[in-house]
Amino acid sequence: MEIEMEGGGPSSKRIRSVSPAVGEDGEGEDRISALPDDPLHQIISLLPTKDGARTRILASRWRHLWRSAPLNLDCNDLAPKRGFSGEFAGFVSGILSSHLPPARRLCVPRHTLYLRGRDATVDAWIRSPALDNLQELDLSYTGDHPLSASTFRFSATLRVVTIGGCDLSDSTVQALHFPLLKQLGIEYVSITECSLHSMIASCPVLECLFIRHAVGFRCIRINSPSLKSIGILDCGTYRPRWMDQIQLKEVIIESAPCLEKLLDLSNYGLHASVVFAPKLEILGFLSEMLRDLKGVNLSTRLVFGSTVTQGLGADNLAMVGRTVKILGVNMKYLSLDRVIELMGCFPCLQKLYVRWYEAGEKNLSRCEHPRIIRCSDIRLKTVVVAYYQGYTSEVNFATFFVLNAKVLELMMFQVTSTNDEFIANQKKKLQLERRASRGAQFHFIADTYLREVFDFNHVGDLDLADPLICRR
Repeated sequence: MEIEMEGGGPSSKRIRSVSPAVGEDGEGEDRISALPDDPLHQIISLLPTKDGARTRILASRWRHLWRSAPLNLDCNDLAPKRGFSGEFAGFVSGILSSHLPPARRLCVPRHTLYLRGRDATVDAWIRSPALDNLQELDLSYTGDHPLSASTFRFSATLRVVTIGGCDLSDSTVQALHFPLLKQLGIEYVSITECSLHSMIASCPVLECLFIRHAVGFRCIRINSPSLKSIGILDCGTYRPRWMDQIQLKEVIIESAPCLEKLLDLSNYGLHASVVFAPKLEILGFLSEMLRDLKGVNLSTRLVFGSTVTQGLGADNLAMVGRTVKILGVNMKYLSLDRVIELMGCFPCLQKLYVRWYEAGEKNLSRCEHPRIIRCSDIRLKTVVVAYYQGYTSEVNFATFFVLNAKVLELMMFQVTSTNDEFIANQKKKLQLERRASRGAQFHFIADTYLREVFDFNHVGDLDLADPLICRR
């Protein structure tokens, strides 16, 4: 038997079993079982919980290994399709009582229905000795109540944390210190502005910060020497169900010398300022100007150095965003003019991802942007267009880049159908035989798409090389 590791996020890895090596005598050679306990423990701890437990039946050599391997306990993986919450909770408790420390990961996700109303049971799990020296914690309660103080008894060893469905009180947060924590996610929580900043400051080596559906703070100020990725999703503003809560209005990146990714700016009415982020390369998704039924402006306002964008329009085209290489935009109407304006703000842009919801303008090339209209000013190597259906406005938009982007390497069209006749017709309309970049590739795909808000499921998603795009 051999086991090969496949790529995955920092919080989980997939293990793929392959056929045993065959010796000269035709017998399968079980070379992996000859390894010492320590590497076998590591392999088992990377397996899903059920698969890790099943290794006990492989051979007598494996019977004791799972109980002594660093525990990877994922309640979502164990939850039965049918059954009673008491039986499920007892099953998990039995695993903890029979397992030896240390532990690698505990995951109790918000949607584990079998644990509703059993917060005391979850607290008892957290106090279990089997979780000593825990490295990864994904814990979401089912009600808005104060977080148990025992939750962070292993804060000195944690490297990845996601906390959700609770109130993070000042007294709990301000006593915390996470010397090894690299990824922090807070979701569906209430936390004060002071405590939020204290929590970030308590993580001296933090690299990824993920905040979703959180209230209780009006402003986030980032001053971190280590942060590389920030994701802020659906934190207000203007959420009717949160009208009695303090909601996020402003994000200020004051000093983030290592920051590379800033996602997702499509929070209603958010004002974001980037003061010092010299390595920022990925920005998205900027959102089109929106207004509610009363005319209140809900679009994102971005201040990048001296450049101000309201929605997708720029007030000042000073070329200050020279570090940004990947940009994602959400548009109500597909507009070539507005995209050209943004290209003026970010002159070193290499990848552009565009998503729109209505065809709108005809998108004929104009002369209002003589600086950017020159082919030498278009440095794009990749353009991805979502929801492509072949409307005239879409064809005109894409054709502009086909005919003018001299260094273009790849243009992808997200389509619902890969019908050969449709694709052939679109290639003809796009005038690919006249393309400015002779080596450019043009793909019509249905299995790759731009991430929506609900596609960000874990703080580890921010650690991807390009988190704006994914496969089904």
